[in-house]
Order: sequence, then structure tokens, then C-alpha cells
Amino acid sequence: METLEIKTIFEIFKNKNILITGHTGFKGSWLSKLLLEVGSNLSGISLKANDLSLYNLLDLDKQLKSYILDIRDLDNIKNTVLDINPDIIFHLAAQPLVIDSYNNPLYTFETNVIGTINLMEAMRKLNNLECAVMITTDKVYDNKEWVWGYRENDSLGGHDPYSASKACAEIAIKSYKKSFFQNLNIVSVRAGNVIGGGDFADNRIIPDIVRAIEKNIPVELRNPNSVRPWQHVLDVLYGYLLLAYNIINKNDVSDSYNFAPKDEGNKFTVEYITKSFIDNIGKGSYKINIQDTDKKEMNMLRLDSSLARKELKWDERFSTEEAIKQAAIWYKEYLYGNDMNIITNKQIKEYIEC
Repeated sequence: METLEIKTIFEIFKNKNILITGHTGFKGSWLSKLLLEVGSNLSGISLKANDLSLYNLLDLDKQLKSYILDIRDLDNIKNTVLDINPDIIFHLAAQPLVIDSYNNPLYTFETNVIGTINLMEAMRKLNNLECAVMITTDKVYDNKEWVWGYRENDSLGGHDPYSASKACAEIAIKSYKKSFFQNLNIVSVRAGNVIGGGDFADNRIIPDIVRAIEKNIPVELRNPNSVRPWQHVLDVLYGYLLLAYNIINKNDVSDSYNFAPKDEGNKFTVEYITKSFIDNIGKGSYKINIQDTDKKEMNMLRLDSSLARKELKWDERFSTEEAIKQAAIWYKEYLYGNDMNIITNKQIKEYIEC
């Protein structure tokens, strides 16, 4: 496939009946806003948004059909998905945090594994579904903390409950695809650490910095030397939409894809990201507070996205430095108390038209 303009790719989603699970979350809200901008008929299934959330800041509840449901509730999920009768599904609903998975492993496995299976059970009843993009994580790989980026055919694993639950979800997706969906393209996607405006989750570095700025205290870095594939939320969502575009247009696709920035070595540690964000936003400070804990996060994680670059012609529009800058621009507007629709719409428009 030749490289196409982003505008051309997005046009295919106009008037499509699209379901997003997890639409009230950080990535789900950006994806919802993006698809609304291109004219999709949008429905969402998710838990209720937190009071402070991008979903509420953008007043998305008035712009789409929102169903507040627990993805673990099979009967309600089945009935609702059948009622929506989507052409395309983006499955983002999840318990997305490593630390929370240590605190509540059962809920994490139920949500990330059983929840995914529940959705696929509902999908079995649909007769006009064109594709489903199932979002997992970069942490599905058996992380040996080596310097090479993981490829899609590397072994799955998980040292913590979150990572293991997502690896289990990958196995379930592959099983359902082979058993029940031979004529439907269901593809899993694995992205790195996503940054951008509107993330207010606990134990994520940029939201932690913003909260510290609001309190006028230094942010504490638990793992300052951890290396991750940091990337802007719009680059990741572009990958998801580009994949769906390829499926709808009957182009050959693989079973799974990594979406990650070009590997730049050990440069982008948590401490580096923190310094860069503070410099871009013009305020804030940090201190290192390494704690001895059993709730361990891996120090080194890289992804190789060569497959997506070759088969889908995907490429990030933002370098890691530019992703940090774009996030800082958004949060600066937030800290000033401005209307977040304006900056969010501006960043989406500039991305689509760049």
C-alpha cells in the first residue's frame, strides 16, 4: 500500500457505526473526539468517567451514545453490542495500571481477560461487523530487559498481574480468531507508553508531574532510570485507524502489530521525560525517591514496530521530544483554566492536516 494522506484514511470512517469500549478513558476519549471530528456514528461502552477526566472536560457524553456498563457483565455486554450493531469495534476497556494490578489482581484478570472474551462472545452474534481492533499493551512480552525491541512473534509473558492479564487476552483473541472468526479480521495492537493531554491517571509520570505542579511540590520519581517507548496519543490512535482502514479495504494484515517510536537507545528515561516536560511547561520540580517494594515494574522495555511500518506504512508524526512538547502545551492550557475543547480540537486538526 502506498503512503496515503491522513485525511484520506480518516474519510473511510465517516458515517460508519463505530463502537469504542473504554471510551471514557484517556485514549478512548481522544479516539472518540477524533472519530466525531471525521463524522462517525459513535457509541461507547465503559465504566463511568472519573470526575476529572478528558471525557468530562470535552463534554463527550452529549456527543455520542454512551452505555455505562462493566465489561465483565456478559449478558448486558451481549445485549448492548447487539443493539449498537457496529461496523467497527475498537476494544480499549481495561484495568490499565501495573500498580493497581498488584493491589487488585483478580479484578485485573477479570476485566482484561474475561472482559475481552465477553466482547468477543457478543461479536459472534453480529453479522455486519467489518473489523475489530483489540488494544492490549507493550507489556505482553516476556520481558527479559534486553536492549532489543520486541517483535510481534516474540514470546508472551508477564511478571506482574497487569502484564500477564494482557498476555492472556492476546491468547484468547488468537483462539477466538482461529475458532470463530475465520472470515473476520480481528487484530491485536500493542503500543508503548502513551502520553498527551488529558491523562489524569495515578502512577503515570506526566499526570503525576501536573498534580505536583498544582500542589507546588516536587514530583517523586520511583523509577528514574526506567526506559520506555514514549509516544503521543494521536500517533498511536492513527496506527489503530490505519489498521482498520487496511482491513476494511481488504488489504492483507498480520495477527498483531506493535506501534512504537523509532528506537533512540537509553535516552528517554523517566527522569529525562520529567526534565523535558518541566522545561516545556515552564514550572515544576522533581526528587528521586526509589523505594524498596515487591510491586516491581520492569526497567527496560522496547518495541520494534518494523512490521507496522512495512505493512501498514505507519509512521509517527511526533518525535518523543515533540510528543512531550504537545502534552505540555495541552496541560499548560489546563492549568490556566481554559476551555480544553479549544486546544484539543486544535491539536487534532493540526495532526489530521499535517
